[in-house]
Amino acid sequence: MSSDTRDTLIGAAQELYAESGVAATTPRQVLQRSGVGQGSLYHHFPSKRELAIAAVERTVSTALAAAEADLHGEADPRSRLAAYLQRPRDAIRGCRIGRLTSDPFVMADATLRDDVAGYFRRLLDEVGAVFREQGLSDGDARDRATAAVAIIQGGYVLSRAAQDPDAMRSAVRGFLGLLGER
Repeated sequence: MSSDTRDTLIGAAQELYAESGVAATTPRQVLQRSGVGQGSLYHHFPSKRELAIAAVERTVSTALAAAEADLHGEADPRSRLAAYLQRPRDAIRGCRIGRLTSDPFVMADATLRDDVAGYFRRLLDEVGAVFREQGLSDGDARDRATAAVAIIQGGYVLSRAAQDPDAMRSAVRGFLGLLGER
């Protein structure tokens, strides 16, 4: 039960962080969302920071696993890249990790900031590996990987700003067109 309680708290924190950010989320809100008792919260997470670390780590690992599922496999590298870029995303809601880059609580804490930066480093490595499979040099693969990740992050921003999920799809179609993939 203790592991279930911990997971419930982390899940509630992840949802709230995606909605409002870490800085704006209070332990009381996590308690209300999770339905867990106050004693259990402080048993598992004595501080807001410890809960934030666990929730951000889980968000990062989940997002990386999803990217890796698209980018690895038997399909040819171009198809795997397209699968990653075209994966259905809630573009208007935004990227759970990308949004953390503007959260003052996250950016002021070295551990949280490093978790977010580590996500992007690993994602760039994964996407870059697919470009290297296509015969690009390390530098060119890194540049294209950076552009691909920027397309997704920018697609989230444009979709949120316009409240139009097609902005993400348009950005992806445009990028794939530039690569000669459509």
